[in-house]
Amino acid sequence: MRDWKTKLIGDKKFYRRLFAIAVPMMIQMGITNFASMLDNIMVGQMGTEQMTGVAIANQLIFVYNLLVFGAVSGPGIFTAQFYGQRNHEGIRHTVRFKLICCGIITVIGLVVMGLFGTELITLYLSQEGEAGNAAGTLMYGLDYLHIVMLCFIPFAVIQVYAGTLKETGETLVPMKAGLISVLVNLCLNYILIYGKFGAPALGASGAAIGTVVARVVEMLVVVLWTHRHRERNPFVEGLYRGLHIPKELVVKMIRKGTPLLLNEGLWSAGMAMLMQCYSVRGLDVVAAMNISNTLNNMFNVVFLSIGNSVAIIVGQLLGAGKMKEAKYSAYKIIFCSTTLCVGIAACLAGMSFVFPGVYETSEEIRSLASRFILVLALYMPLNAFLHAAYFTIRSGGKTIITFLFDCGFMWCVSIPFAYCLSRFTSLPIVPLYLLCSGVDAVKAVAGFVLLVRGKWMNNLVEEGMEN
Repeated sequence: MRDWKTKLIGDKKFYRRLFAIAVPMMIQMGITNFASMLDNIMVGQMGTEQMTGVAIANQLIFVYNLLVFGAVSGPGIFTAQFYGQRNHEGIRHTVRFKLICCGIITVIGLVVMGLFGTELITLYLSQEGEAGNAAGTLMYGLDYLHIVMLCFIPFAVIQVYAGTLKETGETLVPMKAGLISVLVNLCLNYILIYGKFGAPALGASGAAIGTVVARVVEMLVVVLWTHRHRERNPFVEGLYRGLHIPKELVVKMIRKGTPLLLNEGLWSAGMAMLMQCYSVRGLDVVAAMNISNTLNNMFNVVFLSIGNSVAIIVGQLLGAGKMKEAKYSAYKIIFCSTTLCVGIAACLAGMSFVFPGVYETSEEIRSLASRFILVLALYMPLNAFLHAAYFTIRSGGKTIITFLFDCGFMWCVSIPFAYCLSRFTSLPIVPLYLLCSGVDAVKAVAGFVLLVRGKWMNNLVEEGMEN
């Protein structure tokens, strides 16, 4: 029993370190998701068509966002370990690599969304259900998408800079930048969606404009702070004097980062595909899932932040060669995240019959959203474990394994299962959603086995890199 407690329950010092990293991220994500929730509610007051159009567009934007996240995650593993060695030149190289990768992805994203936006949104439009007119939904979705595309560049820059700051232990600045961005977004949304203070009432387009301006403000705050505090961020010295990155390091980052990039891209595309599977049951389902996911995202910030802390804490310990401490730190973080989410899931379930009522939509959609929220609450502890396990295995550079663990499972199991149930059975949407979400229990077993074996523990930067 004592050995069990030692492995899974940390002391006060451990939790102070964990929450010193996790809480600022929690606040930042919570503020951002709260703003997104209010944004969603504001648009929802304009009618179901606008709300659904924005929800579909955001599902597409989500794919781009995760591709950028995947592009910075691979080099981010090296950033955390270089920081553990106090190797600022190494960090500088990883930042350059992040910028190049994000630039390429942004160009591709702008081209694809610009040329094929109509076709992509149309995939989600079914004439079934009572959520409104498909043509109207398409129009609002396109208007929103074409404006929000303008924030692709600032979003990419934010991810490069904020990610690097977090990986080097600076989590407060990204949090403050996120807070400022949220306040700007909310003010502009109120003015532009509803037409306050003499501005035109732009609805979904107003929400898009507010998002773009807020992203630009957030980018300026993060970038300017980083470069003005060079004593705390020595890696910015000479950052843009050239694009030199040692070939050996490039090869390593490509080898470790490509599976992550593919994983995030294919996983986000997989989530979009799952939504498309559910959408064949009607636009009512799309609208209800938008409502349930909006609330779920607010509650998910706890396990997402704690899970993300694994990449920082464990990555730094691995870079410093403290293998045993890294292993048991990972176990403690995973246990903490999973147990906390039992109580948080209960709170989410308690909100299930209250939250949908704030939307200006039909009673059928509100009822459906309530039941979707209950399903999400049921599986929250499972998702907490999976998220923390994923980042633990990834922190040691086992990116091919995490690719198979996450993305491989999505496309080989989850999507075919949802596709078959949605198209070839008459199973009601709520039991269908419950079954499709439950298949992740298989992945949890695999994750547990991978964790216990401990082969994920690797020091990726122990051999010095040539500058």
